[in-house]
Amino acid sequence: MEVESTLRVINEKDYKGSRGVTDGQTYTRLIGWPEVFMTDRVRLGRASYKPGTYEQLHWHPIEATYYVISGHATVRDINGKEFEVEAGSIIYAPAGIAGAHEWEVKEALELIDIRACNETNRKMQFTVDKATKRSYIDLEDIKYRDAISFKSHY
Repeated sequence: MEVESTLRVINEKDYKGSRGVTDGQTYTRLIGWPEVFMTDRVRLGRASYKPGTYEQLHWHPIEATYYVISGHATVRDINGKEFEVEAGSIIYAPAGIAGAHEWEVKEALELIDIRACNETNRKMQFTVDKATKRSYIDLEDIKYRDAISFKSHY
């Protein structure tokens, strides 16, 4: 019996990064993106942050996991608790506002971004006002994430 292999091997150097969601961030799409290689459920990318980059307190409607390859940053949770992260650190942010986090990059940061969903319209990022805990998302970001209208499952 012959089995056709479905194994895929890609190389990051073959894919160009682009501006991420915040100034100072570059994001390279690797697995789970139509222009690279679609998967059933997993999306993976590499994010690079310049020193001094600050990403506001935000949350996602899907869980997110980050693996720090190199560099150093301070990550804060919804209550302001600080976590120093460096190479080897793993940050897990559950879906919803309780998993909200912000980044203050101290030293050039490289990390792998892992999501258990490959639908761009579900990878939205809601900014949180620290004083009121109100969340919002700009219309341009909704458009960027292809979430102006949602797919019907009917």
